[in-house]
Amino acid sequence: MRNLGASNEFAIEADRLVKKFGDLRVVDGISLKVPRGSIYGFLGPNGAGKTTTIRMLTTLLRPDEGSAKVMGYDLAKEANQVRERISLTGQFASVDEDLSGIENLILIARLVGFSRKGALSRANDLLRAFELEDAAKRQVKKYSGGMRRRIDIAASIVTSPDLLFLDEPTTGLDPRSRNQVWDIIRALVDNGTTVFLTTQYLEEADQLADRIGVIDHGRMIAEGTSKELKASVGAGKLTVHIQSLEGLAKAWRILQETTTELVERDERLLKLVVHIANHGEAASAIGRLVAENVQISDFSMGQPSLDEVFLTLTGKTTGQSETNEEEANVGQAG
Repeated sequence: MRNLGASNEFAIEADRLVKKFGDLRVVDGISLKVPRGSIYGFLGPNGAGKTTTIRMLTTLLRPDEGSAKVMGYDLAKEANQVRERISLTGQFASVDEDLSGIENLILIARLVGFSRKGALSRANDLLRAFELEDAAKRQVKKYSGGMRRRIDIAASIVTSPDLLFLDEPTTGLDPRSRNQVWDIIRALVDNGTTVFLTTQYLEEADQLADRIGVIDHGRMIAEGTSKELKASVGAGKLTVHIQSLEGLAKAWRILQETTTELVERDERLLKLVVHIANHGEAASAIGRLVAENVQISDFSMGQPSLDEVFLTLTGKTTGQSETNEEEANVGQAG
């Protein structure tokens, strides 16, 4: 019988997790709660501690401090029960490249207890669902990058996990393959699986995640929905396109008088951009331009992008790194 206890609402409850490698605190007091049946995006620059956090939550590393419950089970005391309910797809394909797609899936199904007939049926179902039927008997090493990621995720859900960890599942994929993986992730959640997703593609987190945690230097520095994170870093942006270069100069002077914010001017695109706190202030600025007979081509009001949020919070892009988390992990998994 499952020991759900007080954790029935959450797939993950982590409290001040710490992992040290020598003097380096790769994860430094991470606390988070992931509701069941949701997609949780976990963002951070390279070396921020994302992969180490996942390795702790999947029982591959023992925390030095703190505690966590995964699917209602204590991470330290009930590791076997945790493993029975989770699956992990890492950054690199874990299937055997010398085997075909269907051979990989049958092998995994047999290892987890399926009968021969049941393993073949499950493999065929997954190949069909992941649009890999035509490549079923082809060696995985001959698959494209997108096909490799799809077979890897398929291998992770031979038995349907309650919680699936996806560590940068679309790195290096073309846009079409990335969209296919997104559809797969959404379908998994629709069928009841909780997904914990790390990614360097901020658009991916924006598209998929119900909630997002941002980690830097091993610490959680922000958490919330995409909309909440965007609102937390300040005003929206008013973008105005003007019909002529003369009108652009006039509009720039007017907006300089209307707002205390810096007005960015792009003469090539005949565009002005200014950070404005609310739609009322934006409407007032547009009204002033119209009253002064400035010929406007179009205008828009929008929130900061998730990229701008990330840069504001961390001071760097997702691809930048100050420490090498993977080097710190080498030889430390035991």
